[in-house]
Amino acid sequence: MSDYYCLVAGLPDVAFDGGKLNFSIENFKEEIYPALSSDDARKIDLFFLAWDNKNLLTVLRRGAEAPLQRTGCYTREQLVELVTSASEGDPRRDGVPSYLYDFMEYYFENETREDFIWEDLLSAHYYAYAMATSNKFLSEWFTFNLNVNNLLVALLARKYKLNVSDCVIGDNEIAESIRTSGARDFGLGGTIEYLETVVRLSENEKLQEREHALDELRWNWLEDNSVFNYFTVEKLFVFLQKLDIIERWAILDAETGMQKYNELINALKGGMITA
Repeated sequence: MSDYYCLVAGLPDVAFDGGKLNFSIENFKEEIYPALSSDDARKIDLFFLAWDNKNLLTVLRRGAEAPLQRTGCYTREQLVELVTSASEGDPRRDGVPSYLYDFMEYYFENETREDFIWEDLLSAHYYAYAMATSNKFLSEWFTFNLNVNNLLVALLARKYKLNVSDCVIGDNEIAESIRTSGARDFGLGGTIEYLETVVRLSENEKLQEREHALDELRWNWLEDNSVFNYFTVEKLFVFLQKLDIIERWAILDAETGMQKYNELINALKGGMITA
C-alpha cells in the first residue's frame, strides 16, 4: 500500500454543512485517481462502482442509448459490451468485478419475472463484494452502511405493517437478526453501538432532517475510524465519501426528498425477492 503525502496534503478542507466546494468528484477522478497505484485504484473503484450499478440497470432496462448518470469505472460503451457479452454467455473477462457477472447472469435467467426489485438484488451483490475486500477499513465502512440501511428499511416496514424480511438485503449476522427477530431492537441490543441512534432518527417524521442526521452519522463514522490513516488510500477514500455527501446536499431539496421517500414506500409495498 502506497503513501500519498502530496495528494492528501493538497486536498481542500471539507466540513459537514460546509457548503459547496470548488472541487468535485470529477476533479478527483481527473487529478487524483490517475496517481494511484493499481491496487489502491481498485479500492477507490468500490466507490465508483455504485454509479456503475445504476448505469448497468439503465442499460439492461432501456437499452444502449438510454441516458446514463455519472460515469463510474465503466463508460457506456464498456457497459454495453459487458451486457452483450453476458447475455450471449461469453466467458467472464478478467478484471471485471465478479458480482456484476453474478447479477447479470441471474437477471437474464429471470428478467421476465415481475416480483423482483432489481436495484435491491444488485445492491446485495455489490455489498457482499465490497465487504469481502481485504482492506479492513473499507470492509467495515460497507458493513456499517449495509447495517444502517437495513435497520432503516426494517423500521419503516414495521411502521407500515409490511414484511420486514422482504425488505432486508445481505447475508451477514445483522441482516439475519433483523429478518427474524420480533424484538424492538431486532435482538441487537449491545451488538452495534449506533443502533439506538438509528432507531431514534427513524422516528423523525421530517424527512430531510432525518436524512441530514443520517449523513452526519456516516460522516462521523468516517472521521472516527480514519483517525490513524494519515496519508493512505483510506484517507483519499474518506475524502471522496465526504465529497459525495456535500454534493448530494448541494442539490437536494424538500421535493426531491419526498419523492425519494414515496418511491421507497411504494417499493416496500410492492414486495421483493432476493437471491
